[in-house]
Parts: sequence; structure tokens; C-alpha cells
Amino acid sequence: MAEEGGKVEVIHMWSTPRSVSTSLMYSFAQRDDMEVLDEPLYPNYLRVTGAARPYREELLSKSESDGNKVVKEIIYGPGKKKYRFCKHIASQRLPGLPAELMKRGKHFLLIRNPLDVLTSYDKVTPPSHIALGYEIMVSIYSELCNRGESPSIIDSDLLREDPEVSKSSLKYEIPTLRGLCDDLGIPFQAAMLKWESGPKPFDGMWAPYWYKNTHRSTGFERPRKYSSPFPSSLYNLLEQSLHFYNLLKLFMRQTATKPLPSKFLVPANEKLLVWVGDEILPRESAKVSVFDSVVQGGDAVWEGLRVYDGKVFKMEEHLDRLFDSAKALAFGNIPTREQVKEAIFKTLIRNGMFNNAHIRLTLTRGKKVTSGMSPAFNLFGCTLIVLPEWKPPVYDNSRGITLVTATTRRNSPNNLDSKIHHNNLLNNILAKIEGNNSHADDAIMLDKDGYVSETNATNIFLVKKGHVATPHADYCLPGITRATVMDLIVNENLDFEERRISLSEFHTADEVFTAGTMGELTPVIQIDGRTVGDGKVGPVTQRIQNAYKKLTADSGVPIPTYQKP
Repeated sequence: MAEEGGKVEVIHMWSTPRSVSTSLMYSFAQRDDMEVLDEPLYPNYLRVTGAARPYREELLSKSESDGNKVVKEIIYGPGKKKYRFCKHIASQRLPGLPAELMKRGKHFLLIRNPLDVLTSYDKVTPPSHIALGYEIMVSIYSELCNRGESPSIIDSDLLREDPEVSKSSLKYEIPTLRGLCDDLGIPFQAAMLKWESGPKPFDGMWAPYWYKNTHRSTGFERPRKYSSPFPSSLYNLLEQSLHFYNLLKLFMRQTATKPLPSKFLVPANEKLLVWVGDEILPRESAKVSVFDSVVQGGDAVWEGLRVYDGKVFKMEEHLDRLFDSAKALAFGNIPTREQVKEAIFKTLIRNGMFNNAHIRLTLTRGKKVTSGMSPAFNLFGCTLIVLPEWKPPVYDNSRGITLVTATTRRNSPNNLDSKIHHNNLLNNILAKIEGNNSHADDAIMLDKDGYVSETNATNIFLVKKGHVATPHADYCLPGITRATVMDLIVNENLDFEERRISLSEFHTADEVFTAGTMGELTPVIQIDGRTVGDGKVGPVTQRIQNAYKKLTADSGVPIPTYQKP
């Protein structure tokens, strides 16, 4: 306890209105070491802005309305307890207030979805963008970060679901009361979870207008499962506010992010820049519309490209196939080849990616005016996505991988031609699930007659007595890497043929390897529990690997501005 009239440690809560801020104030008021102030900056706000409120004149006549005095004499004035909790509504933080308001004390932010805030606020008085204060909340957060702080951000709905325990997911650890107390450096007290119903002596003069529901409460009440309809008249305000709310949610996640297993995430990829549509966006902001065709029906085409030493390997060939696939699917309003190239180069340069990178290039049919299958609903042109990642080959190309044969058969051209490099990959994914369930790296897929087609992700080759063979591309994708390897085999003066190959031929082969942009050339050491050859990388595979490595070093489309170190 602080001595009578002694110095107190101030805790500032910055909130949007109708965000359970009063309940949180009541919660902190239950502590035996805490005194609270209810919106001490409100009178200054009314005086400066001239905002009309039913209680305006009475409040101004009975309360200190000079912002400088409020900060110095009330917020940071002497107190009776160790801590002072100040509830602030963000819009009340006006220019001209003393700098010490933000420099001193401990700060945290309380947010709530504007869908709920607007609906609730509108029941009392018409809302405005300034009154909601989402943009000001972002400014407050940024200012505190610039001062070296990383303030906690609390989501009011998560707080109400379970006030004491932090919310945990695969990626985030979102603090609620106990976690907030830890962040503020104060011990959690169980008394914070309950309070008596009715008005409180520290309530602001405006309480009868705004606190009716809170006065009926005795603790944090769980949010309603189903909210009331949203007024269409507030739709524009919702769009304005959501941008800033989503920024605050992003900040909340950044401070609460748990590291993902390194098996799945290269740390450098956490801060990617991605091309979507016609702009470059940060990773967490890179999104397409729910009306986009790729969401509505997997209606898109894609390519995977690799970057080696300042050059994009086989770029022209990949773009040929991208545009061929888009034409086969009758896409309209397709960006030009030069526009796609520029988007690739700009994205790589912005990320500083000039080597050991992979690009997932996607072209969707674009956004629809309404949900549905018909391309007639696509009136906005295609959506281009350039997703670059720092990504070494995804397989162990020095020791090899294991395969199993999937029961899922590769699509026939009678159904969906695999020569169209489309995004509807369920056929491959089902086979990959079988591979995962068998603890294999990938799965072999057969055609309708039982001959080998490819794996779920790559083309496949075998070597028998020095002869190299690969399946016809009747059912499989005629991959760019596949074609490159076929050329290399001929250049290396090896015997080669393209033909129908049965599964037993792969089981009894001397060597087997796969080929694909993401994994390059990968030895296969086991298929369906059978060891391939002697279980090691074979000499022919190594020879073609070396030739491929040399080719990637010597060829490719140069990235503008790149200068070799």
C-alpha cells in the first residue's frame, strides 16, 4: 500500500467505446492495491471538441476540464494505494495533452470487433469514425512501440470467454487477466473475477446513460453466441474501422506469436512481401477475396519457379505453360507476359531474394460478383499472386526418400487433363494423405490401367542396366523439370525412352529418382517397403544431378538490378 498522498504507479487502459472497458475497470477496482479513475480525460474532450452530450454542462461544471491539470494533478497526482488504474477511451486522447501522459506509467490496449461496437454504440448515440477511435488506437500503439514498449493488446471477446486463462492456439498465446497482470508486472488476484452489481462510487457522471448492462453484471459475462443484425446504414463505418481493427489484431498476434516448428517454417519467411493483384503486401496482409475463383472452386492456374544466383530458372518455359493453362480454362482479362514478369521481378527485389528461393506463381480467374461456379460472374479480371519464399529443395537429395503406392489413381484426360496446371489439387492431395499415413515422403500414383504415372508432387524416372525411362505424360503433368532432365539424359549420352512402365519395374529398378522444381532431382531409396538398388544414391542419378546443378548455375532469366557479390 502507498502512504496517504504518496506516489502511485499508473496503469493506463486505452480502449474503443463499448468494448467491456467498464467491466475491466470494475475488475481492477476489486484489487486491494488499486484505485481507479473513470475516463479522467473526458471533460477535456467535451470542452475542446464541443461534443454534445446530455450531461455535458454538469460534467464541465463539476470536473476538471483542463487537460494539463488532469494529467499532472489527477492522473499522476498522489494517491492512497500502490496502483492507479485509468480507463481511457482512445478518442479522448487529443492533441495538446502533456507528453508525460504517454511517457509515464504502464499502458495496454483493449479492442473489440467494430461489428459489435457499432451495433452497441448506435443504440445510445449515432457513431462516428473519430468517436470509435480505432485509428487513434493504432497511433497509440505505434507511439508506445517507438518509445521501446510493446503494450499488451486484449481482445474483449476472448477476455469474456474465460477471463482468467490465456487463450492458446498453434500460433498465438493471447493473454487475458492473468497474462495481462504478468505483462503489467503485478500479481494476479482472484478477486478481479467478481464484483457486486449496481453503480460504483467511482463511476463517471455518464454512467446512467452507458453502464446499464454493466451495472447488472457481477463479473465478465460470456459474449452472446448470436449477435443482433448489423444495421446496413453503418456499413461504411464498418469498412473504415475494420482496417484499423485488423491492424491491432495483427499487432496482438505479433506480440503473442509462438515460434512454429522449424520443420515447417524458415524464420526468414516470417516477414515476406507478397504480390497480390496489383500490389505488394506483408505476409499477414496478403489475402484474396472470398469471392475469388480460387476460393470458390480452385479455379486458378499456377507455376513453381526457382531462383539461382540472380536468375529465374526456366522462366520463359514456366510462363508458356501458365498462359497455356489459362487459355485452356478460357480465362479472360489475363495480364500480359511482361506484366507477370515485372510482378515477379519487383517482388523478388523487394524481398532481396536472389538465390535459393522458390516462387509460387498463381493466376486465378479473378473475383466474382456473386458466389457460384459460372465464369460469367467474373467481371474484374484475373488475380495474380507472386509468393516468394526462402526455400531450399524440399527433399533430402543426398540420401534419398521413400515412396508408397497410393490407391488414388491419377486423373484421366477423360476427366481433367493434367496438362492443365490447375489449382484443383485434390487428386494429388488424397494421394499425399496416403503417403503421410504410411510415413513415406510421397506417394506413387497409377493411371487407370495400373501403370505408373507420377508421384503426388513430381515426375518419376527409373534406371535399369544403365537405361533411363520415364512414363508417358498421358496422365501426368509434363513437367518443366521433367523436360529438362530428359534433355540432360540425352546430352549425357545415356539411353533413354518414354513409355508405359508397370509398378513392378520400379520395384526392381537399379535406381529411381523424381524430378520437380521444388525438390529438384531426388533419389528414391525405397518403394512400398522394397529397397531400390543398394539403398543408396546411384551413379546415373548422381551424374544427372551434377548436370542439372551446372545448368541451373549457367542459365536463367537475370533479375534486374542484381549484382553478383
